[in-house]
Amino acid sequence: MLAYRHAFHAGNHADVLKHLVLTRVLRYMGEKDKPYTLIDTHAGAGGYSVEGRYAQKNAEYGTGVSRLFDAKGLPEPLADYMSLVRAFNPDGQLRQYPGSPAIANMLMRETDRLRAYELHSTDHRILVSYLEGRANTQVSDRDGFTAIKAELPSPTRRAALLMDPSYEIKTDYAKVLAALREALERAADTVVMIWYPQLQLLESSQLAQRLKGSADATAKKGWLHVRLTVAEPADRPDGKGLGMLGSGMFIANPPFTLHDELAECLPLLVEKLGQYDGANFVLEQKAA
Repeated sequence: MLAYRHAFHAGNHADVLKHLVLTRVLRYMGEKDKPYTLIDTHAGAGGYSVEGRYAQKNAEYGTGVSRLFDAKGLPEPLADYMSLVRAFNPDGQLRQYPGSPAIANMLMRETDRLRAYELHSTDHRILVSYLEGRANTQVSDRDGFTAIKAELPSPTRRAALLMDPSYEIKTDYAKVLAALREALERAADTVVMIWYPQLQLLESSQLAQRLKGSADATAKKGWLHVRLTVAEPADRPDGKGLGMLGSGMFIANPPFTLHDELAECLPLLVEKLGQYDGANFVLEQKAA
């Protein structure tokens, strides 16, 4: 887990989906005057160079954010997200990609509380430096899964929680499920955003259904599930494909606006980011 560096994957199709959702949730949270808290359990370094050796190794941003960077006529929610990416690149060239803490930093007000957790020592140091001037912010090098007990219920009463571990250790699947349950037990109206990879693994294929089951019982405002499939399984004799086929986001207590905003954007994301003719999306929700 401590060897994982998100810089290898910065700006890929999964980041596009994850950060589109994050942008819409934070925009919605910011519409009310009362401050809110964002808890980012696996925050990473804050921002990433797509010109650096890590990002250049597989150039995953090339089939992700770069396909949208200069696109015209995007749906408003997608255009808003891309405006943040462009703001992170003031010379007009795609050189840096903003991670979730950077997107939060651009969208949150001074009165809003940011709690960022990152275990990797190098990424933690970078994140501390990046956020050191932001008010109402704490950066911790503790395990983000322990943040729920420490941070919820929030003193602001309004809170959003983002969980996107690497899932390189299979126990992350169970930890995410347990963390969702704990978060909703401690504060049933918390907006919980969970990212997951779409892999040819049993744990990955079952996760969304298990999350739905937990949210059915405890989320005050229901749930939303979105998945974007961009690649087809590799043809191997053992039937096991390599790499991510796509990714998903599960949101407990989603903003009531989120479903329609994503419905407007997903067909275009399939068109722009799909890597085969069968690229597709899933969008489903259950009201409280």
